[in-house]
Amino acid sequence: MSGNAPRFTSGNIEKNLALVEALREIAKEKHATVAQMAIAWVLSQGEDVIPLIGARKRSQLYESLGAVNLKLSLNDLSRIEEAVPSELVSGEYYAKPREKWFI
Repeated sequence: MSGNAPRFTSGNIEKNLALVEALREIAKEKHATVAQMAIAWVLSQGEDVIPLIGARKRSQLYESLGAVNLKLSLNDLSRIEEAVPSELVSGEYYAKPREKWFI
């Protein structure tokens, strides 16, 4: 985990992992992994939205590619957005910039 990413700091990570577990329950029903569900959700957001996959191993890439075959219904999408509402994600995406970097 990234030591400088606010979403992975103490206090935030616990809350965010609870959201992952909520997504995991939906993923199990679809016989998919959490990563596949997340990627399939991104793919469902429109043709102008492209998921970026950060696979470091070939096995991770293969797992991620399984999302292409995962079909999410409107009900699935609604359940995902209810289980993982964006307003409950804890912590900023990026760390606040340090002033010394901009002087």
